[in-house]
Amino acid sequence: DSYMDYFELYGLSLSFNPDPAVVKQKFYELSKKFHPDFYIMESQEKQEEVLELSTMNNKAYQVLSDPQKRLHYILELKGLLTEGENYVLPQSFLMEMMEVNEALMELEFEPDAGKLLEIKAEVDLIEKKLFDELLVLTSGFETQDDEQQKQSLLKIKDLYYRNKYLLRLRERLDK
Repeated sequence: DSYMDYFELYGLSLSFNPDPAVVKQKFYELSKKFHPDFYIMESQEKQEEVLELSTMNNKAYQVLSDPQKRLHYILELKGLLTEGENYVLPQSFLMEMMEVNEALMELEFEPDAGKLLEIKAEVDLIEKKLFDELLVLTSGFETQDDEQQKQSLLKIKDLYYRNKYLLRLRERLDK
């Protein structure tokens, strides 16, 4: 049983930015196609297969319509994410984050609404830069050759992990 990825299921080529309208349309199409009511007269085996496809369709839709999940999924598909991997973020990024973390620690001892807003603005800026970089890397991806794609994927992976770090930081900021 050859594994079919979510893009194949939807008849799409692998892309970081699939057309949301197409994704939605495919989801509805397959939801109808794999509706259990149509397979009542079929064998138990066929019914189970349809149920599996229906479940896969739901998962595919969740992943392909969410940019974060999609990014994670593509990196996984390409074998770039390993379970429990200890990814080392670039030194420059960690230094930048250290400053933010120190400022946050100070705030825990001496709350200062103005300072908090400053830090939030700084994190927003870092995040925006990250998304801009990501956009550049992901929007040209489909047209690149294999070697370029390899390079892009490594950079995308790095940005993915930086973003994960920022998400955790944001949770702290919101407390």
